[in-house]
Amino acid sequence: MNHGAPIQTLEIFGFDLHFNMSNILMTTIAATIVFLIAVLATRTLALRPTGMQNFMEWLVDFAKGIISSTMDYKTGGRFLALALTLLMYVFVSNMLGLPFAIIVGEEHNLWWKSPTADPVITLSLAAMVVALTHYYGIKLKGFKEYGKDFFKPMSFLFPLKIIEEFANTLTLGLRLYGNIFAGEILLGLLAGLAVTGYETGILSGVLGTLAAFIPMLVWQAFSIFVGTIQAFIFTMLTMVYMAHKVSHDH
Repeated sequence: MNHGAPIQTLEIFGFDLHFNMSNILMTTIAATIVFLIAVLATRTLALRPTGMQNFMEWLVDFAKGIISSTMDYKTGGRFLALALTLLMYVFVSNMLGLPFAIIVGEEHNLWWKSPTADPVITLSLAAMVVALTHYYGIKLKGFKEYGKDFFKPMSFLFPLKIIEEFANTLTLGLRLYGNIFAGEILLGLLAGLAVTGYETGILSGVLGTLAAFIPMLVWQAFSIFVGTIQAFIFTMLTMVYMAHKVSHDH
């Protein structure tokens, strides 16, 4: 499991900037898949939805349910596009690394993986979400009223409120990363069981394949379940954080 990362270094204004090309590739692929699903599902709208349109309408209703469970929909309705996008994007990102992984070159650089199996991606998503909650909190309440929330119910809790913002970002990002990364690690270990078997002999290779095949199927199914749940949890927590910032009763 000692895979490297395809790092590209660019010098800009005298600073060396390092880019993980695998992260760029996989986030682009995930975004493209989500875009294509949205386009195909809404290309030919009908009063009686079928096929992809029916699936998309169900997904929209599901996103509405998430929002309604965290805040008044009159306030939260404006976040429907955000909830729907996060739900689809995180789910697709979680699924990309499950069927296979692509390792290239003598350095064993891992190119194909789940984007959410990298803490840089998940923490960036979490930071974006937390930043959006602050933006909409200020936009809907005004800077003065929003600032007062950090001193409620008692002013001496202000330092704890600041710590809480960083803690929310870390837990939101690392929870998603840990679950997806652990799943891919175990799949890699199970696949390696068969490969190692073939390298040590025909009989052990066959036995290794049989021993790895069933657990891999079981873990694939479980990983799909975990990836789906994690997409739901990430979206739900995003709406919970948003509700705390924009609702006047929090």
